[in-house]
Amino acid sequence: MRKTILFWLPLAATWLMMAVEGPYIAAIVARMPAAAHSLAAYGVATALAWLIESPIMMLLSASTALVHGRASYLALRRFAFALNGLVTAGMLVLAIPPVFRFVGETLIGLPPEISRLAHLSTTIMIPWPAAIGYRRFYQGILVKHHLTRRVAYGTVLRLATMSVTAVLLVWGTALSGAAVGAIALLSGVLLEAAASRWMAHAVVADLMTRGEEPETGALLTMRDVARFYFPLALTSMLAMALGPLVTFGLGRGRAPIESLAVWPVVQGMGFIFRSGGVAFQEVAIALRGPEVRRTGLFLGVLASLGLALVAFTPLEDVWLRRVTGLPAELASFAAVPIRILVLLPFLEFLLSIQRAGWIVSHRTGVVTVATAIEGAGLACMLFLLAGPLAMVGAVAGAIATIAGRLAANAYLAFAGR
Repeated sequence: MRKTILFWLPLAATWLMMAVEGPYIAAIVARMPAAAHSLAAYGVATALAWLIESPIMMLLSASTALVHGRASYLALRRFAFALNGLVTAGMLVLAIPPVFRFVGETLIGLPPEISRLAHLSTTIMIPWPAAIGYRRFYQGILVKHHLTRRVAYGTVLRLATMSVTAVLLVWGTALSGAAVGAIALLSGVLLEAAASRWMAHAVVADLMTRGEEPETGALLTMRDVARFYFPLALTSMLAMALGPLVTFGLGRGRAPIESLAVWPVVQGMGFIFRSGGVAFQEVAIALRGPEVRRTGLFLGVLASLGLALVAFTPLEDVWLRRVTGLPAELASFAAVPIRILVLLPFLEFLLSIQRAGWIVSHRTGVVTVATAIEGAGLACMLFLLAGPLAMVGAVAGAIATIAGRLAANAYLAFAGR
């Protein structure tokens, strides 16, 4: 257990720092002129970039599971670079002015002035998804070889680069806040990608001299890798759709304005405690074994107890009112959804353990089905609670989130038997 926890801690710290990244840049943009327009434009640009980036999110898990020697490394690298090219092409198409105007103004309904700022931010971020994919490919190799601290070092470097870039741009240029946020985000990711490749240099050199081990079932062709990876890419894309789905449901329940106002705070607090569970998937892929599973479940219990300690004590009021700055009426409004989500950190650890088993056995389609079941369960429960039962939107969203996750966990447990 000690070995597993020490292996996991740098990855958990990485995900926690990534959770802070968005609010941190947003806080810088919020202190610049025309903050409301810049924040809206920056939010739209990053949301669109995340959506286009979603197919490459699982490259970290893929390289952790698949790279065993020279042939598998080269096969997955070719696939990763091809996938990076596709997502870059998607960003280039989105950045074409008529295309972006259609997406921003017609589909999303942005006012023209915000649409122009969002288009500038999106254009700046064209290399961003490919840099994420490149970084995650080499981070997976580091995780595979038990070098998880180097992954955390890269994230620290990324945050430092973002901070320095943002400060220099704010003091030395007249750029809009949306542009400053996009450039800071891009600079951090580019440097982290380069650092990840540099930190993996010795490991890659060793892989290039190593043959494949027959018992690993290595995937040696692009077709093999595509058959393994495409279900994982679809999983990421489906998971990305869950957030907008909940937001849509919040607006259909009672007290929609209050629900929409507090939901980002509710989600953010929940993610702080479940981020370690997201990080545990690579741990379970790299280490495996019953002791690793027991350690993950133990950490999941601790994470849920930590959230419960905040949610059911005066610490909740401290967090909601003093840290996040919610007014008293909204803080009390957010309390119930947070308490409902107390089980979610444990379920996140459980999901990572379950997914890892299927990824290691190269049956990634099961993971996709589980995510689809989670989305369907969430949508059905949200429709019932926010519609016919007329429940408060934020409460309905929290219950539906738990219900969808339980459905996914139950399916994976059933399929495993």
